[in-house]
Amino acid sequence: MDIQINNSSDDPIYLQIKNQIKAQIISGHLDVDQQLPSIRFLAKELRISMLTAKRAYDELEADGFINSVQGKGNFVASQNKELIREEYLKKIEANLQNIIELAEIADISVDELITMLKSYVEGEYD
Repeated sequence: MDIQINNSSDDPIYLQIKNQIKAQIISGHLDVDQQLPSIRFLAKELRISMLTAKRAYDELEADGFINSVQGKGNFVASQNKELIREEYLKKIEANLQNIIELAEIADISVDELITMLKSYVEGEYD
């Protein structure tokens, strides 16, 4: 499991951990029933507080991404891929609405927006 902490990020450390583990589960890099590192090991490896690691795991469990088994550890839960996809579609739609509103204010056409999106996808705006 590969987790990178960015100290200059606006996101708190527990959220960075949570989002990275979540992304690895969704992408299939972490398999169903795969055991995650212990809270103590994760905290030691990332040089963070055990409370921070525990909060990340607690939130992943609350969101249904992992299962905690008393005395055994934390394991990747089976996922409903369609439900996860729907969750991300809602987020994308909300962001698109904001983009459309900003484009209208700045008098940016739909064609210009499409060109910008294609450029980002193709990596021209890194």
